[in-house]
Amino acid sequence: MTVDDAGSAAQLPRVFARLADALDPQYDVVDTMDHLVEAATTFTAATEAGLVLADESGMLHVVGSTSERTADVEEAELGIDEGPCLDSFRTGEVIETPDLLASADTWPRFVPIAMQRGFRAGYAVPLMLRGERLGALNLFFDRVDPLTDIDAAVSQALAEFATIGIVQHRALREHRSRAEQLQHALDSRVIIEQAKGALSFQRNVTIDEAFALMRRHARSAGARLHDIAEQIVARRLSL
Repeated sequence: MTVDDAGSAAQLPRVFARLADALDPQYDVVDTMDHLVEAATTFTAATEAGLVLADESGMLHVVGSTSERTADVEEAELGIDEGPCLDSFRTGEVIETPDLLASADTWPRFVPIAMQRGFRAGYAVPLMLRGERLGALNLFFDRVDPLTDIDAAVSQALAEFATIGIVQHRALREHRSRAEQLQHALDSRVIIEQAKGALSFQRNVTIDEAFALMRRHARSAGARLHDIAEQIVARRLSL
């Protein structure tokens, strides 16, 4: 273990404590997933991270990402029905891709899309509970063969935490069906995307910078991303 690995490992109790706070019933699933993908890039060598969840029909939806390019790649992967995220979800196994280019035969349409956006490797971890596949956590890297044993362990822990978060929210809101919970998460994402666009225009910053502003404000105010986004879209809040 390197000094950097030891430093990151030492910080893990803090991040899991913060993630535990995100399991509060007042939090949206979207907030919890956002914490998770951010933690994935903070405590591993991953450049970006994304998270997808399945609806009742088994169709995957992007519910968390660290940047626009990650969301674009994830959406493209779901659109072409090909890639490590889908394979991880369908098989229930970790899909490690130390060199995307070497997997061009396996995913001939996905690999060029990911590489055009600057990604060179990936690591997909399924979200599973007692054999039920819920989704997948996806890490993307900007260099070949980047994953360490620490990264793999952290990724697995975060995926398990994501599963706990989903189940916790489901248990705390038994009056909602799984489909309703997912629809709520998707509706939240729509509002958040609208707010990112509005804030980007207002502040003359990139979409990613606008999202960073929203995220910081929500966390400093102890508010939900969804609520902050609604206020921005309704022009009741100007950051």
